[in-house]
Amino acid sequence: MINPYKKNAKLVLSNGIIFPGFSFGASGTALGEIVFNTGMTGYQEVITDPSYFGQILTFTYPEIGNTGINNEDSESNFSVKGIIVRNYSSNISNWRSLKNFNQWLVDKNIIGLYGIDTRALVKILRSNGSMNGMLTTEDKTVENCLKIIYETPNMEGLNLAKEVSTKHQYLWKNQSETVFDVRKRYSEKSNVLKIVAIDFGIKKSILNRLVSHGCEVLVLPSRSSLKDVLSNNPDGIFFSNGPGDPSSVAEGIDLARSLIEFGEIPMFGICLGHQIFGLALGGTTYKLPFGHRGLNHPCGKNNKIEITSQNHGFAIDPNSLSNDKVKITHYNLNDNTVAGLEVNDKPIFSVQYHPEAGPGPHDSDYLFKKFVSLMLERC
Repeated sequence: MINPYKKNAKLVLSNGIIFPGFSFGASGTALGEIVFNTGMTGYQEVITDPSYFGQILTFTYPEIGNTGINNEDSESNFSVKGIIVRNYSSNISNWRSLKNFNQWLVDKNIIGLYGIDTRALVKILRSNGSMNGMLTTEDKTVENCLKIIYETPNMEGLNLAKEVSTKHQYLWKNQSETVFDVRKRYSEKSNVLKIVAIDFGIKKSILNRLVSHGCEVLVLPSRSSLKDVLSNNPDGIFFSNGPGDPSSVAEGIDLARSLIEFGEIPMFGICLGHQIFGLALGGTTYKLPFGHRGLNHPCGKNNKIEITSQNHGFAIDPNSLSNDKVKITHYNLNDNTVAGLEVNDKPIFSVQYHPEAGPGPHDSDYLFKKFVSLMLERC
């Protein structure tokens, strides 16, 4: 029996499957790729991660919203198009919370759907792969929904990084406030290290970790040229995470290729930045069936394992990489996809996962120290 006090909503998948449920958050219609995240915590960081731009996110954890919203945990001004949960909590209980979860979604125009079997939805996505869908609170027929879905571009070929990248450069000096913070200089004789970060959809937590490790970060747009980067005389260059198909980010691939050929400045890439490095080194990327999105992905090599936070839908084809140019340093131990690489004889490396742990485990924070150490060797 339908509760008259609940507003109806539905999810329509591109394969014709329909999930009727109830609405919370904003009203309207959202179109995008339907993906899922297996994390149990950190929903505010996840929802505001620019790497989810253009997607509708399903949480596998059964209840979302019970810790409310605070002023510190949002990773950016961008957010997912919609969220899907088994149940959402209108009761909040956390000392940091300043806003009700539902009201925050309304303010950010994020459409929510609850009351469906999220386990069944995730099984469909795991079996059939991520697919486009429509989340709507409006009275649309299924036929009309499917027509619109079929006209919506798939994720392959979309350069979404340019949509979320900063339009103007800016300087970042804030550091993170965590118990594992780095509060000392790595070298008493060194000045603050200057980093140029290329923004393909960068997260606040990444910038904070770089500053906490003794760096000053100048953030540049994704369209920046080699001249734009080198004119700032950086000690290091960082390529950020971001959304969309990495093979479509032509300006980023060209920049990475030029900087790798230049080869004198330490470089560090994560997520989309890692994939761009792989493409710049002559490799190819491919779309994963349903991606890696969660906080407990094991990565490593040679009996060394890190539990990592991940959010991506594409991967580098290991067979496309030349052993003369690059060494694979990490694999995702769930499916053996490439999770880390180093450029031979150059201070350049990248990982597929998110070492800033926003949210997630802190196993990989040493990678920021590695980046800093490479810069100090050349100062």
